[in-house]
Amino acid sequence: QVQLVESGGGSVQAGGSLTLSCAASTDTSYCMGWFRQAPEKEYEGVAVIDSAGNTAYADSVKGRFTISKDSAKNTLYLQMNPLKPEDTAMYYCAATSLIGRANLNPYLYNYWGQGTQVTVSS
Repeated sequence: QVQLVESGGGSVQAGGSLTLSCAASTDTSYCMGWFRQAPEKEYEGVAVIDSAGNTAYADSVKGRFTISKDSAKNTLYLQMNPLKPEDTAMYYCAATSLIGRANLNPYLYNYWGQGTQVTVSS
């Protein structure tokens, strides 16, 4: 069982930046990633990274967001810059023991954090 705790969300103006962190309860080589859900919308894969360091990004965030992992600290990060109003959503950290290769499909992830809110104003 893996427990995930996100932090770093907040409210910023468009063009600003935030860095989200996700602390895992155990050392894991699982594929991990960030997902988001805006009001009345489906979960969306934002960025994922597997144990080999392969990454995948949603087209909407490519060139603006960067995912990284500090294995020594069991912590996953998401650097977001510049932020746009359409990035407003609840952001979730997730991990999966079901697949080994980076994949943005949220239904393939079986461990989830509680989420952290990101609000971007215009």
